[in-house]
Amino acid sequence: MDKVPMTPNGFKALEDELKNLKSVERPNIIKAISEARAHGDLSENAEYAAARERQGFIEGRISEIEDVIARAEVIDISKLSGKTAKFGATVKLADEDTDEQVRYQIVGPFEADLSKGKISITAPLGRALIGKGVGDSVEVQTPSGTKSYEVVTVKFK
Repeated sequence: MDKVPMTPNGFKALEDELKNLKSVERPNIIKAISEARAHGDLSENAEYAAARERQGFIEGRISEIEDVIARAEVIDISKLSGKTAKFGATVKLADEDTDEQVRYQIVGPFEADLSKGKISITAPLGRALIGKGVGDSVEVQTPSGTKSYEVVTVKFK
């Protein structure tokens, strides 16, 4: 069983989602199934079929979150430091072609969210950044071709 690296915030977010699924979503879907069942013929009942499908999704997500939480290795990034990128680091990159700058925090795979500037340590860019320091160049294969970045800063919050 592989450990899953995770920040304390990512771990709390998963715990909150699990609590919501178990205490709010699961009872709501049970109620919806019960109401749909009361409408009669289940073979032609779209509401019943949709509610059962939603129930399957919720139960699957609960199982997935419980598995991740059981394997979580929570790493307190406030105690990390250094001059090279590693798990928990916030890295500012400059695109070597356009000079456009982006900032990413390297996090675990279950808390990655590109729209929030969080990339997974297992993503191609995340893997490429590990061990790199300020001034280092990083090349990563993207769907639109190879991109080159220069590491501008490496910080730990």
